[in-house]
Amino acid sequence: MRVLLVEDDPMIGSVVQQELRDASYAVDWVCDGQAALSSIAALSYSLILLDLGLPKKDGMEVLRAIRAARNDVPVLVLTARDATEDRVAGLDGGADDYLVKPFAMSELLARMRALTRRMESVGSPILTNGVVTLDPATHEAHANGVAVRLTAREFSLLQSLMLRPGAILSRAELENRLYGWNEEVESNAVEFLIHALRKKLGAEVIKNVRGVGWMVSKGR
Repeated sequence: MRVLLVEDDPMIGSVVQQELRDASYAVDWVCDGQAALSSIAALSYSLILLDLGLPKKDGMEVLRAIRAARNDVPVLVLTARDATEDRVAGLDGGADDYLVKPFAMSELLARMRALTRRMESVGSPILTNGVVTLDPATHEAHANGVAVRLTAREFSLLQSLMLRPGAILSRAELENRLYGWNEEVESNAVEFLIHALRKKLGAEVIKNVRGVGWMVSKGR
């Protein structure tokens, strides 16, 4: 899942970026509002983490521009502005959630999972299609009566497919969800991860549509 982090504080930005990567997110990090809008125009993101006190363009300007463009990407505001009127302005301006600094990474990750479920119309935090079950909180998968822990990349790939059961995702789409800027992508990375997942969970879990991509079934 690809996330855009918009944060001008280098210490906060580097810590959050690394924590998100450790939690299986592909993260692009920019430090000003203009760069944020350029990134959003060029790439598709599953979620945006937006600071408000930004150089070049204030976070509220960025938020208004996103919504004016009819882009419904979830936006989670991360800011030190803790006054009630600031929170109200952020939510009324189009933010989906608002988290005041300093915050615990566990809470940020939980709020990100909740926003993802809401946008994908998934009520339960547990993803399942009747064949395989995936728990985003623990990175544990169940299939054929067996529970296994997944690596960060394995989890991210399986989650991308499980969020859209029945939909075929191409190599490019999966790479886009798995890797952020400046992360090297080997030519067979997707195939390697799928092979590892099939070995752990069973060959029937992920189906290949020759020449198109991969999918998980809609379930039963």
